[in-house]
Amino acid sequence: MKFSVVLLVAAGLVLGLPMAGAGQTRPRAEVVPVVEADGVHAGQTIRVAVKVTLPPALHVQSDAPRDPSFIATALSLMPPDGFTVGALFYPEPFELKQEGLPEPLVVFGHEFVTGARLTIGDGVAPGEYVVPGRLRYQACDDKVCYAPANAQFEWRVRVVAAGAAVSALEPATFQALAANREIAPTAATTAAFPIAAAAPVRAAAPTDVMAALDRFELRGTTGGYLGRDDFLQFISDAESGVAAAGLFDGRGPLAILLIVLLGGLALNLTPCVLPMIPINLAIIGAGAQAQSRSRGFLLGSTYGGAMALVYGLLGLVVILTAGTFGTINASPWFNLAIAVVFVVLALGMFDVIPIDFSKWSGQAGTGGGRGTFGLAFTMGAIAALLAGACVAPVVIQVVLFSSSLYAGGTSMALALPFFLGLGMALPWPLAGAGIAALPKPGPWMVRVKQVMGVVILGTAVYYGYLAYGIFDNRNVDASAVSGSVKEKLAEGWTDSLAEGLAVSARDGKPVLIDFWATWCKNCLTMDKTTFANTDVKAALDGYVKIKVQAEDMDAEPAASLLARFKAVGLPTYVILGPPAAAP
Repeated sequence: MKFSVVLLVAAGLVLGLPMAGAGQTRPRAEVVPVVEADGVHAGQTIRVAVKVTLPPALHVQSDAPRDPSFIATALSLMPPDGFTVGALFYPEPFELKQEGLPEPLVVFGHEFVTGARLTIGDGVAPGEYVVPGRLRYQACDDKVCYAPANAQFEWRVRVVAAGAAVSALEPATFQALAANREIAPTAATTAAFPIAAAAPVRAAAPTDVMAALDRFELRGTTGGYLGRDDFLQFISDAESGVAAAGLFDGRGPLAILLIVLLGGLALNLTPCVLPMIPINLAIIGAGAQAQSRSRGFLLGSTYGGAMALVYGLLGLVVILTAGTFGTINASPWFNLAIAVVFVVLALGMFDVIPIDFSKWSGQAGTGGGRGTFGLAFTMGAIAALLAGACVAPVVIQVVLFSSSLYAGGTSMALALPFFLGLGMALPWPLAGAGIAALPKPGPWMVRVKQVMGVVILGTAVYYGYLAYGIFDNRNVDASAVSGSVKEKLAEGWTDSLAEGLAVSARDGKPVLIDFWATWCKNCLTMDKTTFANTDVKAALDGYVKIKVQAEDMDAEPAASLLARFKAVGLPTYVILGPPAAAP
């Protein structure tokens, strides 16, 4: 197979990979708890079930996914004293082919029944008992798997006196449950649910919390994993009022457009773009491959125009849908595919894989050595996305800044992503026409090519490491995260935002808010490393420290709180100054 075909197929796979969470609302399952009978005698067993329904196009990971990085469906119960869980019941899974994955997922359907068998102790007195339950699941379709979610519910089991008659309830449901696989419970089955499920902030109305926050001074926000030094710097900057000045702060519209345009032009000097210029010129039949400068100019203009158009359209969609272009980098498969593409390109630079783009482009064009405008446009669009992944910090800053300006009523902000792409496109018409001033060919070019290969290979290693980190971050024990939060509460943190703000207002203390979730591995890592550091503990000694669970970032009150602080992921840290004392 020609290397050029391999490259285009690999790039096509990158474009087709799922972008988890890109402007989408996390799917929610409808759960209905059911009890086997209207009563049970002490010393006997009773089954409880939960009927689960999702939209028809969705499935959930099974209780034992093939890839351990995915979130298994897990039923948990908190039985009252005298009740024990004897068994769990899960349906038979089946395979679902998802685009971009080497192996099918092992899933349950969009409608299924799961449940448990409870044993009632001999000494349990008659009465109604509440059995809290929780179903943890990860919904998937044929393109993407969404962030995990929890559904909480409760069964009401009525223990009746000996000899009292009982009647069966919903026999069809429990007939379906009987056809399921019977699984022995584990310690996690009856582990306490995350303590924040009953935290006062969840009971408080979002408007009350927002009103309380209005009295506080926002001193700083940050997110992700921060080591000791970085977190201490965050605290120091927040306390001294030092804010990271943005590149665009205090500048007019024309100046902003010019800065973005020049920034896009400078992106051509990055390792993901510069080494690819001669290769891409060969693919599209421009530069030295073109029959005339005018045709090369037009091919280069088409290539560059596609880059500008892709950034403009993506930016427009992101801004108008209030999403973020950075979500594509949250996909480990995207980062892994980027790594694979650059490994193949590096091997080409070392001549391990022979590259003959001129022959391919000649076949694609209307004559020898000439490419087509359709090919030039397609390769420009692909190059824009690949380069966008490499220079993500710049792209994300421009798009987020554009979103902020547009939300404030500045319509010009819609053009900023297009100008970024236009800046990247500026050299291509000249390069396509062969006008660019390049040194004369010679043996030295082999060494330069090999140096570029090393740079590209380093880029591949970087994206491979990113993919590994994202995969590893998915593999987190929810009970370990909850246990870590409990340890912090025992050390003096609080899980009530309302109470923490009240203490700060009363005592005049600053506030640290830590947004976390049981699926967030970096939340656990921060608790075990940075927040366990003696210097960090000392720096936070005078703070009111609040743990706020944002298990479902799309649900209230977490959604409003995270939006207020412009948080895009977890963990997120916020430092607030206390309200001014009343005169």
